[in-house]
Amino acid sequence: MRLLIPFLVVSLFGTLSINAQSYSDFIVVDQFGYLPDAPKIAVIRNPRTGFDSGESFSPGATYNLIDSETGSVVFSGAPAVWNGGSTDPSSGDRVWWFDFSSVAETGNYYVLDADNEVRSFEFRISPSVYNEVLKQAVRTFFYQRSGYAKETPFAEAAWADGASHLGPLQDTEARLFSDPDNPDTEKDVSGGWYDAGDYNKYTNWTASYVIEMMYAFQENPDVWTDNFNIPESGNGIPDLLDEARWGLDHLQKMQNEDGSVLSVVGVAHGSPPSSASGQSLYGPANTSATLSTAAACALAATVYNSAGMVAYANELEQNAIAAWNWAVDNPNVIFNNNDAEFNSQGLAAGQQEVDDYGRLTKKIMAACFLFDLTGEEVYRSFFDNNYEDVEMIKWNYAFPFQTANQDMLLYYTSLENATPAVVEHITTVYGNSMMNGDDNYAAITGQKDPYMAHIKDYVWGSNSIKSLKGNMFLNVARFDAGTINMEEARDIAVKYINYLHGINPLNFVYLSNMFSYGADQGVREFYHTWFSDGSSLW
Repeated sequence: MRLLIPFLVVSLFGTLSINAQSYSDFIVVDQFGYLPDAPKIAVIRNPRTGFDSGESFSPGATYNLIDSETGSVVFSGAPAVWNGGSTDPSSGDRVWWFDFSSVAETGNYYVLDADNEVRSFEFRISPSVYNEVLKQAVRTFFYQRSGYAKETPFAEAAWADGASHLGPLQDTEARLFSDPDNPDTEKDVSGGWYDAGDYNKYTNWTASYVIEMMYAFQENPDVWTDNFNIPESGNGIPDLLDEARWGLDHLQKMQNEDGSVLSVVGVAHGSPPSSASGQSLYGPANTSATLSTAAACALAATVYNSAGMVAYANELEQNAIAAWNWAVDNPNVIFNNNDAEFNSQGLAAGQQEVDDYGRLTKKIMAACFLFDLTGEEVYRSFFDNNYEDVEMIKWNYAFPFQTANQDMLLYYTSLENATPAVVEHITTVYGNSMMNGDDNYAAITGQKDPYMAHIKDYVWGSNSIKSLKGNMFLNVARFDAGTINMEEARDIAVKYINYLHGINPLNFVYLSNMFSYGADQGVREFYHTWFSDGSSLW
């Protein structure tokens, strides 16, 4: 989701007495921990430029890995200076690395600067160290469900709330934004997920969440268990598929009888969500939302069929085909919400519409997934005749801002009846870009980022870009598109996870409110109408 997570830091640097040593904010680790066979590198930072340049830290000559249960030293070594002691221009830090990758025994540990008598946060080494983190990350979607009560034991007390937007003229009785007083336009558009900072529902984005969930399930189905503590847990269906269905069912409600799909639902706001009482309004169908839904339903039909949910898969398949057919007949239906030109001011917030290129890539994606689902030549033909217009192919360049389209191209290469020449072209371009591009594999081997998770540009939502970049390296191995094997790709990707878990210039876990699950210092709050500034819940 487009979770807005500002980096709220107020003079965090200093020390805190723990177990006779002092905690230092300058020794950063993955606060949850590490897999036994993964790289394990603590970063020691000395800020030189930027907001914290008034602070400083000089590491001692000896660093120890301490078993926190016994107090014994299990590994010792000298920190290695990064890049000859130069200052990293991105973070403003001078950095050292303390590599204890050889330690693989399950247990709880911390890193100790023996000379300065300061230490890191405690962390765990274990094969299951990220299991709970994964569950809580997925459970974010449960908390974002629209029209569903968040009650114990599924919701923690601070986030409990009744079902929202189910009152008169709300989601079950929503009306067309341009005719809000006409009961003939009423439509049930309930379900789905809130957007990050508002409660609106954007079809293009909902479909993209579903597609990512389907990829995740296909890539590693065994990790998606039935015990994520959502209301559907224990029903014999992996909870990821249960959660994705909440979004898919909403998409189907957004679909009209002719196959077209409504673009957006704008709703009232309140703190908490259940207090919102204003009318819900929807935007008309447009081509981009319809193609997005075609893609999401087609891929989901393949996945749910593989999971034994045949009747539901058949339903999704029919909806996907109907959406495709309408979009073919109506290729350029545009709707801009919250836009004066469309007289839609106040309808939702973010802009869900895309340009000509966006509609083309959505249609190529829908064709890819429909070909996988049905095997029909019409879909393969469209893909083969248009894939070269995707920017990765046109530019011979793969980068994390285009991962949705890159992932779709790579997905096609995995299909049994894909055109061999097209498969070779896609994998060659992707592999060459990843292996040879200055900001891809070369940035890893050249140790370009002292925090070991390089991206070229930091923009709004850069944590998402970090995640996507990590997946790009996994895809090199997954689709045999370069010379990285899966073990090396995993070792690269896990460093991007480490970054989000604390190995960053702020020593912050960027997942919010994870203190009960191993985070020591991290995001406590981010903008959301539910917890708006000044509300009783803030």
